[in-house]
Amino acid sequence: MIKKLLDKTFIKFIAVGIVNTLIGTAVMFSFYNCFHFNYWISSAANYIVGSVVSYVLNKHFTFCNNERSWKILIKFIINIVFCYIIAYGIAKPSVFWLLSAASISAQENSAMLIGMILFVGLNYVGQRCFAFKKNNEEYEPEKIK
Repeated sequence: MIKKLLDKTFIKFIAVGIVNTLIGTAVMFSFYNCFHFNYWISSAANYIVGSVVSYVLNKHFTFCNNERSWKILIKFIINIVFCYIIAYGIAKPSVFWLLSAASISAQENSAMLIGMILFVGLNYVGQRCFAFKKNNEEYEPEKIK
């Protein structure tokens, strides 16, 4: 199963993820540290901006999905929301417990970083196996050439 997930599509997903991470991280930490928005607004802004970029690039470049359907967009949004809630819902209490002696700012910045890491893993599996999964064929990963 792991070998099926780690193919050319995974490499493309990572490349798109680097672009999303640079853009989203700049938005998130700017919102939190410069504009003084709270943890949830700052991390949500990251995923709103990053999700727009992610949808376009992953749909067409990573997963080569040319279907024109609202269903795909809805599945993508469901995946993003699910991954966000799980990743950041786990990250914040875990980091606050581990770094209980640190400042709130250090705790929340660390929780946002851990949330990003959890989100990436969940999001890849969700996009590949749910949002952009082709319904009319068996799962057959691309081979690296």
